Amino acid sequence: MGNATKARSRNCYWFAFHLALHLLFGKEAFAQIRYSVPEEVKEGTVVGNVAKDLGLDITSLTDRRFRVVSGSKDAFFEVNPDNGALYVYKKIDREELCQGSGACLMELKILVENPLEMHHIVVEITDVNDHSPSFPKKEQKFDIGEQTLPGRRFQLHTARDPDAGINAIRTYTLTSNEHFEIDIRQSDEDKIPFLVLKKSLDREQKSKHSFVVTAVDGGKPPRSGTLNVSIIVLDTNDNRPIFTREVYEITIQENVPVGTTIFRMNATDPDEDTNGEIEYSLGNTLRQNVYEIFELDKITGEIIVKGVVDFEENDVYKLDVEASDKGAPPLTGECRVIIKIKDVNDNPPEIEITSLSNTVSEDSKPGTVISLLSVTDKDSGVNGKIIVSISSDGPFELKPSYKENIYSVVTKGLLDREQVSHYEMTIQATDCGEPPLSTFKTLSIQISDVNDNSPQFSQGLDRYTGQIRTLRSFTETDEAEHKLVILVKDNGNVSLSATATVIVKLVEPKEAFAASDVKSAAKVDDEDNVTFYLMITLGSVSVLFLISIIVLIAMQCSKSTDYTSKYLQETNYDGTLCHSIQYRSGDKRYMLVGPRMSIGSTIVPGSHANTLVLPDRRRTSEEAGAELRYSIPEEMKEGTAVGNVAKDLGLDKSSLIDRRFRVVSGSKDAFFEVNPDNGALQ
Repeated sequence: MGNATKARSRNCYWFAFHLALHLLFGKEAFAQIRYSVPEEVKEGTVVGNVAKDLGLDITSLTDRRFRVVSGSKDAFFEVNPDNGALYVYKKIDREELCQGSGACLMELKILVENPLEMHHIVVEITDVNDHSPSFPKKEQKFDIGEQTLPGRRFQLHTARDPDAGINAIRTYTLTSNEHFEIDIRQSDEDKIPFLVLKKSLDREQKSKHSFVVTAVDGGKPPRSGTLNVSIIVLDTNDNRPIFTREVYEITIQENVPVGTTIFRMNATDPDEDTNGEIEYSLGNTLRQNVYEIFELDKITGEIIVKGVVDFEENDVYKLDVEASDKGAPPLTGECRVIIKIKDVNDNPPEIEITSLSNTVSEDSKPGTVISLLSVTDKDSGVNGKIIVSISSDGPFELKPSYKENIYSVVTKGLLDREQVSHYEMTIQATDCGEPPLSTFKTLSIQISDVNDNSPQFSQGLDRYTGQIRTLRSFTETDEAEHKLVILVKDNGNVSLSATATVIVKLVEPKEAFAASDVKSAAKVDDEDNVTFYLMITLGSVSVLFLISIIVLIAMQCSKSTDYTSKYLQETNYDGTLCHSIQYRSGDKRYMLVGPRMSIGSTIVPGSHANTLVLPDRRRTSEEAGAELRYSIPEEMKEGTAVGNVAKDLGLDKSSLIDRRFRVVSGSKDAFFEVNPDNGALQ
């Protein structure tokens, strides 16, 4: 032992000395050669001739101190300086050096001196089938009820084999029997065996089953390991709870009081004692809201309402119910309960009114759209059917749209501000439930004035009072008949006027009173006929002074009511609350609703619309409808563009702000808005 230590020390000194010389005067000669040798070979087995493979002179190996200078702590390899062969110095066990199925490599360094050279050698240790599979335990026991259904799986102990590759475990086998078979599941590098019941057990025929599970590797010859398996057949609790039906369907009304028992489960188990005692439970795969609304009594099986039942939130619930006995092992039975919710009329209709103004011009024609309204009801069926009516003595009516539950308030007759200047309309929406629920909303309409009445003569014809007076006394030299033309005009923005011709005849003092002829004419688009009756008494005492004049005995005026001014105000007259257009382009139909367009406004062809020109501002607005449909996924970021509404409707983007382009209806929470700068819905 001491001599070996001294020899090893001398070798280390010599190696350090030669290495220093190599660093000073020599150069490293690099070469890498790879060999392969199986594990467990005998000591002295030649791996390969290193000197020959490196091209070294075999006769000089001893003088050049040809040797292995590096490797593992245990010297598994050495070289023969006489012939240059690399051989196994110590028995190799691959499983101790390397774990796993990867390549097991050992790196060696071969050193020769004069000149100093170092060569790298790689030796691969290949696996041999030198280990047998083994189980962690020699025996495994199972307790299985005699009524366990075929197909039930039981996991067995997994065998281990240190060998890798083809020498690892390849399969499991089971001794022949009529009740069980083996199934193997691959998991990464392991194979996990399962015992599968293929035929029902009967304790009265056989209370215990024994067989052997064998793990076999892939070596040649193959090696194996065994596991003894014992099956104890349980005679108790051989019946599982059974429901009378697999699926139950029940119907309850929404808003049923909390604490109400709506159904009672009934499962039976013919076993006695604890094996026949049943407990009920809800399945684990139900939605969370089911547990918040319903609960199940585990003893009685009663389904009890514990939360608010609302048809509008969910109209059907599905409950998976399990019935388990207290046997060993416990057996379970399953069924499904479908709870249908019956709607009750608990939601009144909702009215949403869209008005751009509350003022309507009195010259609006019948059919002018005053306001748009939509009605909704959260209830379904008959309870969600809505009847809409309007209560007003004015000339207004409801007109249904092409889309259900959308209406327009339109004029049904002529308006006259001079007769009625303000209207209050009550809109009523009533559903068809029992009892019916109603919602009311009031719409206030102000009638704006237009200059649609011409001046009328009264009894006098003075500039302000309408009286005609003489400026001096009549003389004999004055003409016997005087023709007066009277002009009357108002102070309207577009002034209207009327004229009347009065003929005054002079009568001698002693003559009887004579009626003067009166002619009238109205210079307006539709003629106004004015008739005057004038009686004048002229008396003269001595120097023929005018004694008295009686003027204007009676005046009757009549005019046509069908008058339309040829003039238009320069600004939008009040009255038409919205401007609606129906039009088609190709096979598409569009609806445009907005403030009144200016005179001569045009929807350009080619932008999904037909050209529409409005030559008269007092033209009656037409109701229109259109429906665009977009689709977006949920959870989109705020500001994400859904589509360009202005482009799809053919609107001029430069006029969107002036036309008050906006979203006017939708849900209570404003999920969408439009950008008046570019027309995008976002």
